Amino acid sequence: MLAVAFPGLGQIYNRKYWKVPFVYAGFGGLVYAVGYYSQWYNDFLKSYQDFTDQVPETIEYMNLPMLKNADPSTYDPVLYPTTANASQTSWVKDRMLSGIDYFKKYRDLSYIGFAVWYLVTILDANVDASLFNYDISDNLDLEVAPVQMSMSGQPAMGLNLSLRVTF
Repeated sequence: MLAVAFPGLGQIYNRKYWKVPFVYAGFGGLVYAVGYYSQWYNDFLKSYQDFTDQVPETIEYMNLPMLKNADPSTYDPVLYPTTANASQTSWVKDRMLSGIDYFKKYRDLSYIGFAVWYLVTILDANVDASLFNYDISDNLDLEVAPVQMSMSGQPAMGLNLSLRVTF
């Protein structure tokens, strides 16, 4: 229950201190991924909205990396109605929509990964707590040995597994 209340507390309670950095590294990586993909998603969405509106003052889309070195006179029908190429305009819109879809997909997957990692840390703490008093002793022996058998009158080789439990 401690792992549910605060991630990492279950591992500390189970005296598995070495797992705590992994718990927080996983959460840190996923928080970073959510922030990264959210920022790019918002940038592409805002750029698409600026590009498709009919207001010449909204030119934030020119800050996208894919348009840094491009000449706006070839693709912007609002700022340059006489020189804009329709195929270039269509290409820019398609790239922006593709970027929106891409970054939204991975942002959402990062959120799902965050929830899955949270459940994995809870499950890990629960399994450790359940097996805390499990008896691991020398009373169990597993022996693997080759054995010769006869199958359909032909000699064959196999493996024999022997499990011995002593009380």
